[in-house]
Amino acid sequence: MTAIENGTGTRELAGKRALVTGGTRGIGAAVVRHLLDAGAEVLTTARSAADTVPDGAAFVTADVRTRTGARALADAARETLGTVDVLVHNAGGARPHASASTIPDEEWQDALDLNFLASVRLDALLTPSMRERRTGAIVHVSSAALPLTPPPFLHYVAAKAALESYSRGLAAELAPFGVRVNTVTPGRVATPGGEATRQQWARIDPTQGQEHVTVPLGREGRPDDIAHAVLFLVSDRASWMTGGNLVVDGGEFPKA
Repeated sequence: MTAIENGTGTRELAGKRALVTGGTRGIGAAVVRHLLDAGAEVLTTARSAADTVPDGAAFVTADVRTRTGARALADAARETLGTVDVLVHNAGGARPHASASTIPDEEWQDALDLNFLASVRLDALLTPSMRERRTGAIVHVSSAALPLTPPPFLHYVAAKAALESYSRGLAAELAPFGVRVNTVTPGRVATPGGEATRQQWARIDPTQGQEHVTVPLGREGRPDDIAHAVLFLVSDRASWMTGGNLVVDGGEFPKA
């Protein structure tokens, strides 16, 4: 059985319609490609138009940090896909700072809007249909930085902590309606966005910006590593999984 086929040899997400936020590069683009390969119809989004949308995916420009953007994206999903069976919240990020006290108030708010409230708002708009149809799979993408809690990313980590708590609560609420909610927690993954963030961190603190963790499996993650985990969680192979957090980090732990 391949990653995209079930026991009958058919593509396991055939007929499913999926929405992926932040799906034009890195982990998000890998998720989009895997969902497409598994037979799903996919709509993805980013804040600005991109020429890196995976072939076969539909694209709409939307800023999920705002209530208006979330509503516009939900409307676009209904127009493009009809209904949403799979929802993957991948959009996220934040700019590092020297300390918690130097993070401006507007960046605290931006971190919460992008990494937490974007999921809350979009879920609120799209889960009623899932409840009515008694089917659906939602994945929230968190971060392995959460247990590390590096001060330069305290706003980002705080938002992801809220996301994980919310994800467990939403899973309990939606489970009786056949809708599953899980979290994927990536470790250090080689992506252009991740590398840019690490370089910013290195400029703030050269001793911490690059090699702050040990990875027993001996390499950085690849976007496909995370996409495989997402594909599993939204497939019927994970039909008895909800409220879980699938950590994909090569065994990462902080350096002493």
